[in-house]
Amino acid sequence: MTEISLNILDVAENSTRAGASLVTILIDISSADDTLKVVIADDGCGMTPEQVAKVTDPFFTTRTTRKVGLGVPFFKMAAESSGGSFDIVSEVNVGTTVTAIFGLTNIDRMPLGDITSTMHNLIVYHPESDFYYRYTVNGESFTLDTREIREILGGVPFDVPEVSAYIREYLEENKQEIDKEEIY
Repeated sequence: MTEISLNILDVAENSTRAGASLVTILIDISSADDTLKVVIADDGCGMTPEQVAKVTDPFFTTRTTRKVGLGVPFFKMAAESSGGSFDIVSEVNVGTTVTAIFGLTNIDRMPLGDITSTMHNLIVYHPESDFYYRYTVNGESFTLDTREIREILGGVPFDVPEVSAYIREYLEENKQEIDKEEIY
């Protein structure tokens, strides 16, 4: 994959397939620590210790529609190639947490990419799951919590054009404000 946001999309899609009712996505960019940290946590079905041990093997997948699972191995490789680290913690019937830390200024770090579209697509096209998203740059952050939006909308779906447009606009405007013209 060519950008971190596509890795986030892949892992979050795994979370929704695992029956997660809540997927938490945290992005924390720190110039002082020279890191770009991504945490994706869910309350889905989780994995056994044996599955966790194999999940970074590209020839292992729990999906029956194909014989390989490249998303997690590529995410791990991307983080480690930038001088960072990668970790998965999972428990059956509790959920899974994936943490990827990238070297922010490392020449081998892929760009964050279009995280706004990634988050928008996850939210709008996975109505069965809620998403908590926090984007932080050097201590300044914004959040989007679909549980709060659901409460305000009172049953209006996220794929209604006006709602979908509002979500995208909220994500774009807040990211621009936090980024302060930096490109990550």
